[in-house]
Parts: sequence; structure tokens; C-alpha cells
Amino acid sequence: MKFIPLHLSGAFEIKIEPRKDPRGFFARFYCDDEFAAHRLNTDWPQMNISFSRDAGTMRGLHFQRGEGAEIKLVRCLRGKAHDVIVDLRSGSDTFGQHATVVLDAEKRNAIYIPKGFAHGFQTLQDDVELQYLHSTRYGPGFEGGVNMMDPDLAIPWPLTAAQMSERDLSLPPFSEVQPL
Repeated sequence: MKFIPLHLSGAFEIKIEPRKDPRGFFARFYCDDEFAAHRLNTDWPQMNISFSRDAGTMRGLHFQRGEGAEIKLVRCLRGKAHDVIVDLRSGSDTFGQHATVVLDAEKRNAIYIPKGFAHGFQTLQDDVELQYLHSTRYGPGFEGGVNMMDPDLAIPWPLTAAQMSERDLSLPPFSEVQPL
């Protein structure tokens, strides 16, 4: 596996290193030893899947606070998604900045998201499925979010928004979100 640091401290794009032969390939997506060697989380008590039917669908920007704060490891199982994280860590030099990674089922890459980040994505084609590993079980009392369309964040969404939930549309602007 290759761990490629993003410009937001603690966040990585993770790429597999396939061993190919005439049958196809074999690669590790996750290894305790390699994650530990990079001082990354190795405990994943919850795994979720999200499916989005239409290209341009947007989800996020979501986060968990306090005891519910979580680390995420996200990969695309089908299709492609423009994945975005926003640094909300109190005292961070990159507070309010975002990073993007195109998660691609064919490339089989992933994004490692530390605690203190909001996360969202836009699907780049129809029928996109993402898999999330979480370091903490979901706690509804800890959830929060920031409006992904807030111009202060200046996130370059590649497609016109096709679908967004009412919840995501009503999330507060960045200026109203307290650091995590």
C-alpha cells in the first residue's frame, strides 16, 4: 500500500499495490501493521455502505463531535466520487481548508480521514457505492455538519448538484460551525 499525505495534516490517500498475473491481481486494502507503522488507526468497529443512484448526487459535509468523533477510511466500491474533507480541528494551521480525492472503484484507492474533519462527496457517475470504516460507533447525539455549498469553503464541485437531502441543504454555513 502507498500512503500519500494530503496537504491537511493526518489525512492520506491510500493506493493499493496490486500483484498481477494472468488471472487478475491481488492487493491489500488494509493491514494493521502498515497502518500502525504510519501511526494510523487500526480499530474499525463499524462499517457502512452508501449507494447513490444518480451522477451529481451530493452527500455531506458531516462530522461527529466529542465522544462520537471518528476516524474514517472511505473507498469506492462502484463508480467514481469526488470526495472532500474540511479541516475543522481547533487550533489547526489548515482550519477551514479542504482537500479532495477522486475515489475510483477501478483504481481502488481510499481516503483516510482523521478526527476533526467534515466529510462529503459528489458522485461523478450513476450507481456509485462507497464503503466507510469507522473508528467509533455512530452516535446520533454527536452528529453535525456544514453546508457543502457554502461559498466561504470554495469547494470546486465538478458537476451541477443533482440531488441533496433536505438535511444537508439546511446545514449551517462554515462561519456558524464551532471548531472540533
